[in-house]
Amino acid sequence: MILWFAGMALVGVWVVFRDPALDHRLVVAGALLPDVVDGLLDLVGVTGPWPAHTLLASVGLLTVVMLATRGRRLRRRQLLALAIGTFLHLVLDGAWAHTEVFWWPLLGVDVGAQVLPSAARGTANAALELVGAGALIWVWRRFRLGEGPRRKVFLRTGRVGRDLVA
Repeated sequence: MILWFAGMALVGVWVVFRDPALDHRLVVAGALLPDVVDGLLDLVGVTGPWPAHTLLASVGLLTVVMLATRGRRLRRRQLLALAIGTFLHLVLDGAWAHTEVFWWPLLGVDVGAQVLPSAARGTANAALELVGAGALIWVWRRFRLGEGPRRKVFLRTGRVGRDLVA
């Protein structure tokens, strides 16, 4: 699932923050990161939806960003978008519904036999991907990415025009 997380993360961040200076590329990267990390761990034999689908992972990433960027305000602002994206992934994936994984290790260290939330949804993912595609179309139009100069700035910096905030 790519379109669902990418599209809805962009829409969610825009609706909540309306910040044209936020690096929207990193929001998308963060929204995809938990599935990428856990998918790679699955390839090496660590099965299930953890550790990237835990609240601890997103809080840990946020903590690392905050500590590593002390005194570097612009770098902090940029990297916070990655952490915001991982939190959005947990919301969009319904990760909180898998309490043993989401609250790990607060509810114990054994998460049992779990599958990725997106894998558990099965064919419902197709509908979510269509919604995500619609969200990306909205983003394309709202950010006026059909205009070459705006698209270049967005692809290079992740920023959108300040005139779009109104």
